[in-house]
Amino acid sequence: MVLNYIWIAFILLAVVVGCVQFFFFGQTDVFGEIVNSTFSSAKSGFEISLGLTGVLSLWLGIMKIGEQAGVVGAFSRAVSPFFRRIFPSVPKDSPAFGSMFMNISANMLGLDNAATPMGLKAMQQLQEINPKKEQASDAMIMFLVLNTSGLTLIPVSIMVYRAQMGAANPADVFLPILLATYFSTLAGLISVCIAQKINLFDRVILLTILSLTLIVGGVLFLSSQLPEQTLTKWSAIVSSIILLLVIVTFIIMAMVKKINVYDAFIEGAKDGFKTAVGIIPYLIAILVAVGMFRASGAMDLLTDALASLFALMGINTDFVPALPTALMKPLSGSGARGLMVDAMTTYGADSFVGRLACMMQGATDTTFYILAVYFGYVGIKQTRYAAICGLIADTVGIIAAIIIAYLFFH
Repeated sequence: MVLNYIWIAFILLAVVVGCVQFFFFGQTDVFGEIVNSTFSSAKSGFEISLGLTGVLSLWLGIMKIGEQAGVVGAFSRAVSPFFRRIFPSVPKDSPAFGSMFMNISANMLGLDNAATPMGLKAMQQLQEINPKKEQASDAMIMFLVLNTSGLTLIPVSIMVYRAQMGAANPADVFLPILLATYFSTLAGLISVCIAQKINLFDRVILLTILSLTLIVGGVLFLSSQLPEQTLTKWSAIVSSIILLLVIVTFIIMAMVKKINVYDAFIEGAKDGFKTAVGIIPYLIAILVAVGMFRASGAMDLLTDALASLFALMGINTDFVPALPTALMKPLSGSGARGLMVDAMTTYGADSFVGRLACMMQGATDTTFYILAVYFGYVGIKQTRYAAICGLIADTVGIIAAIIIAYLFFH
């Protein structure tokens, strides 16, 4: 429903701004540009979607190997002490733990489409133990905010889009996204713990947060000591090594457990093909709307207004053209994805704006969409403070993305 209103708003605003440009500023070619943008954007959306097929098939195939090899299960057991403390109302033997972990794992790997079915299953299992069926439980809110904070270890889908858009090294945003999304998730976790009076000084919670913070802080400190070119180079190298290790580890573990690696890969790759084909109409729809919005001059008016505001505040405005992606992300993942692609198309995949738009796409998740879909699925009407905590995480994630982008790429 939200995306419906956004899509209509983009098109109507494009027409209104186009009329203003035509009647008041004498731009007689504006309507032709708007119409031409619909054809070019539709073509771009189709070509991008086709280009996604191969890489999505590859990574979903790798994911299936890791799942059957038991790597996901091993990691689940490793984090179970932490999970039990941030979900104290969920029984230890509840199947919701497994579903929540699979959902969060898929989100960590940047596989949004794979995460949603598992997230809905987890929400249903949490609803079964919820004493107030129309009101979100504490566990539901914690789970939802962890989703909306968008913790991403391997932003597969973003790297796929960057590869398709011609980035010299699609993985160069891997480390910056990891850092930005960590701060987003940390903000969301702390805000919910405070609201639910969960003891942040519990030994397991405190050690987990401190350990991760020290690692992230160390990465940021080392990053600040390196020249920009060296930092970008080593970020790309480290990103590539980690991704390669993931693939090799999954395959070796599958071989140890005598899993048919080839068959597992094919099974996952088939899902990748279906996913790539399935997003074609959605990507075309949002790219056409965004294309019309840009061709009418409305996007320039928005960014110019924001740039003027930040300039008056004495803030560097190079990040402003990437802000539409950040503003769209809490409302619609596909809408933000379309704006991310539009930013890379307009400014270049390896430009500061193109990279920052990718970081904003990866730093948070679609707060209002997830809230509507997950809670609506189980009939929750009273969402309590879920939206507030989710937006806190979004805001911190976007600010972190901007600061880290300046550190790495500016």
